[in-house]
Amino acid sequence: MINKEVTLGIDIGGTNTKLGLVNKLGYCLSDLSIHTGSEKPFEHFLDTVVATVNKLKEAVDHEVVIKGVGIGAPNGNYYTGLIEEAPNLKWGDKVPIVKEMEARLGLPTTLTNDANAAALGEMQFGVAKGMKNFVVITLGTGLGSGIVVNGELVYGHDGFAGELGHTTVFPDKGRDLATGQKGSLEAYVSATGIKRTVFELLSKRIYPSELRDITFNQLEAKHITEAALRGDKIALEAFDYTAKILGLKLADTIAHLSPEAIILFGGLANAGDLIMEPTKKYMNHYCLNIFRNKVKLMFSNLKGSNTAILGSSALAWTEIEKKN
Repeated sequence: MINKEVTLGIDIGGTNTKLGLVNKLGYCLSDLSIHTGSEKPFEHFLDTVVATVNKLKEAVDHEVVIKGVGIGAPNGNYYTGLIEEAPNLKWGDKVPIVKEMEARLGLPTTLTNDANAAALGEMQFGVAKGMKNFVVITLGTGLGSGIVVNGELVYGHDGFAGELGHTTVFPDKGRDLATGQKGSLEAYVSATGIKRTVFELLSKRIYPSELRDITFNQLEAKHITEAALRGDKIALEAFDYTAKILGLKLADTIAHLSPEAIILFGGLANAGDLIMEPTKKYMNHYCLNIFRNKVKLMFSNLKGSNTAILGSSALAWTEIEKKN
């Protein structure tokens, strides 16, 4: 007998929004991507989502029953149901997405930020299944994090807990971020951060590098990975520097939380051992002795274009389980 129950996972990005219907086993039955279009009124986005949900249901070869909706979004607040002051979305500072989505779809809806959704996806469907204490680090354009303690996602008193990317590496100095911060982790450990490291190294070092012929706007993290695999000294040094800073801050995180595992997720994690091995070395070097070599550093095993959908749908499944 076919289990008809699914949740709707929605991952809202600054450019595109991904939607999918996911069953309790983590299988995405259908998925679509739409243009977020936040330059248009918020109501236009809501109308597009409703139309897309109908298309998703039509694409499944059997009848489905949507039990709930999970939304992952930048600065999505679990407590308020608002997207608050998201710099890449132009709908306003406090977008009542949960209220409006429930009104349009008639389904219970839950919101969190994209990194928290990734943590729930790992706990429900990924390498963290069965774990009660772990941290997910998302290494994309920026650095996000989702923290799970005693089997519960940590939201803090205001819904914004877990912003490891905005902890400080170099107080009152260092690289700028759009937030106005200086010297924070995200400015160094992210796809954007490693690009900035490469260009700083290119200005300091005189030895040859294939990266010298690429402009900043053309350079992508995958170019740095490919160059490092070919033995490029600048690329290898950039990975080592990035890993050293990440390892230092993960050691701090371990001292705070003593997690079973820290899971790396996102584009920069595709560099594999280039980022994993030096990060593990520095993390254990900076750890207090009682924590050293106790915490597993792992890659996410959620692969493919619908990983963000799985995270958002896991949010909905988690809420359903709480009520049962």
